[in-house]
Amino acid sequence: MLKKTSSFDPERLQSAKKLKADDNFTPCPINDGDELYPNGIFIFNITKMLDFLITTPNEVDCIEVKVADFPKSFSSIDESHVDSVDISLPVIIAEISPGHYNLIDGNHRMEKARKMGIEKIPAYKIDVNQHINFLTDDKSYRSYIDYWNGKCS
Repeated sequence: MLKKTSSFDPERLQSAKKLKADDNFTPCPINDGDELYPNGIFIFNITKMLDFLITTPNEVDCIEVKVADFPKSFSSIDESHVDSVDISLPVIIAEISPGHYNLIDGNHRMEKARKMGIEKIPAYKIDVNQHINFLTDDKSYRSYIDYWNGKCS
């Protein structure tokens, strides 16, 4: 059963806590062919995140998101690929700052849904404590914690 939500979660914004750096943090490894999501200086390993979702399906909520809540991205969309994607497969939204979720995987699926006039699609909603483990280097990890903590009330 899909839960309903959008790209902004005011309850989560109020409940977000500051992060404490783990001195034993190990950056997520990058293998040849891994899909990465760069967000400024923060780079997340999407391939490893998808592996996590497959092996631990009960750890992450699968929700319904409104296509309109995620504006067309400025990243390049391969129009020839859009028609071939399966929009029944969940996209991934991640809590990039407290209460705010960005589409980090599934831009082609989101674009196809937009073109088809579909209002909602399924999405894995990953919170900061889940996606921070997929940062690919220690400097980004430590910078992300500073960024996050600067956004917390």
